[in-house]
Amino acid sequence: MPIRYNYSHIKRMTRGFKEKLGEGGFGKVYKGKLRSGGDVAVKMLSKPKAGGGQDFMNEVATIGRIHHVNVVGLVGYCVEGTERALVYDFMPNGSLDKYIASQQGSPVLSWQRKYEIVVGVARGIEYLHRGCDIRILHFDIKPHNILLDENFIPKISDFGLAKLYPMDNSIVTLTAARGTIGYVAPELISRSIGAISYKADVYSFGMLLMEMLDMKRNVVANEENSSQYFPSWIYDKFKRGKEIVVDEEANEDEKKISRKMTIVALWCIQTNPVQRPSMSEVIEMLEGEVEVLQLPPQPLQSQPIAPLFHQMESSITFSSDSMALLENAADNPVELDIYYD
Repeated sequence: MPIRYNYSHIKRMTRGFKEKLGEGGFGKVYKGKLRSGGDVAVKMLSKPKAGGGQDFMNEVATIGRIHHVNVVGLVGYCVEGTERALVYDFMPNGSLDKYIASQQGSPVLSWQRKYEIVVGVARGIEYLHRGCDIRILHFDIKPHNILLDENFIPKISDFGLAKLYPMDNSIVTLTAARGTIGYVAPELISRSIGAISYKADVYSFGMLLMEMLDMKRNVVANEENSSQYFPSWIYDKFKRGKEIVVDEEANEDEKKISRKMTIVALWCIQTNPVQRPSMSEVIEMLEGEVEVLQLPPQPLQSQPIAPLFHQMESSITFSSDSMALLENAADNPVELDIYYD
């Protein structure tokens, strides 16, 4: 079980919060060292809003019961006055987002490394869905929440939005849907699309795959019909037997990895959650032969929430969290905790 630390311990551990590793809407992350000499990452949460304490305890309770190579380990936590801290195993290679951002000078991952990371993330999500005595839905799978250890083994992190459900619950009930624009499943926004289930994490994983392929910016930008709904554009290329060139210098094995990741992504981001595979099926597809993979059904050309999909496909960055109230197709308001990444 995670250790409960006093705030004074947290200050000593981080040497007075000397080395900051990162910062986001949730708070700040500092590097720390345990008495045993092991390095840790200490996440100091922003002052809790109304109900924010529940998100914090969600994370402690959720990660505290998880033990998997592809899920970050929670060493301990601190609750003292208004101070909230989470102490994790330190991941020296940081988060996945810095390796897939299309910025000059960004570290480059080989196709084999990308594939290994993708399979590891899939195994981690599959464990959350089926490997515990209770089903854990993450609801915020995205590159920023995938940490990489010294061997680039991926670890799923940030369980503040996670929900726990009995294993026999295939459909879940949420009073407030949550996620990050660009990765949130469409049924979390418009309930007319389908019921909310573990398939929401599958959708987010598919969007993460799209980011790993980095095709949205690099490929479509070179095409005449760049305003076309992106999954439809890929689907059309495949149907016409055209090769989607992600990397001009890729060898045949790397092109197979790219094609496999693309087809799996298309399955995962199906608008109808019923048509998405389970994470077990995703792993089978990723580990199988690309030649036997079939294309999923044609993506919908007219999305019921098209304006939001276009926004989700943009790479606009926002600096703070936001609350939004959107109307679904039945004019029933659905409250969303939307996080801008």
